[in-house]
Amino acid sequence: MRIDGRKYDEIRTVKITRNFIKHAEGSNLIEIGDTKVICTATIEDKVPQFLKDQKRGWITAEYAMIPRSALSRIARESSMGRIGGRTHEIQRLIGRALRSIVDLSLFGERTFWMDCDVIQADGGTRTASITGAYIALADAIDYAIKNGIIGRNPLKDYLAAVSVGIIKGEVVLDLCYAEDSQAEVDMNIVMTGSGNFVEIQGTAETVPFSKEHMDKMITLARKGISKLIEMQKIEIGKTSLIRID
Repeated sequence: MRIDGRKYDEIRTVKITRNFIKHAEGSNLIEIGDTKVICTATIEDKVPQFLKDQKRGWITAEYAMIPRSALSRIARESSMGRIGGRTHEIQRLIGRALRSIVDLSLFGERTFWMDCDVIQADGGTRTASITGAYIALADAIDYAIKNGIIGRNPLKDYLAAVSVGIIKGEVVLDLCYAEDSQAEVDMNIVMTGSGNFVEIQGTAETVPFSKEHMDKMITLARKGISKLIEMQKIEIGKTSLIRID
């Protein structure tokens, strides 16, 4: 048994609270164990300069951790005058992951802003952000279709992410912070509903890992992501008119 009593192949309890932010076109609070992230989607009628007059849209993401989301206070990056390297890396990951499963030509010249704000961190904040942001994006797209902002559903697939790692030689799924801090290997995997990979981020923290361990981690991640995507299908199906072939 693990620190929190789970088996090696169990993800933490997942809870989604939809329409968490009143004014956003799509929003939710995603809770995975003790990690909690507010995900919102905002539609803006313009695109970055490099897409000007190209008749296609864009998805971009911003990510932040509020000061007491962690064990000790995190200084606001606005007070430091710059975005940190970790934040920059994570928000680029969220943006490109979401763009991978969307037909941007159906947006028109619009940007969908995805904001992921961590209010409590206990490991897996970037993977929770991707999983929750997908639902927020689907809700914003549903809003756009219902209100005549876009004509067709641009979503091509589902999308979710999970962490895997190696602790004391054992491959485990969905690491909490206590596990992540002692992991020999830490990996984040993003996949689509059809089982294709969007991104694999893996690092040997202390001990290099073998191909056999790599294969086990991918197999375990696939199992965890399939559960998250089933949850997404149920959530989106409750209220949305959009369908993904």
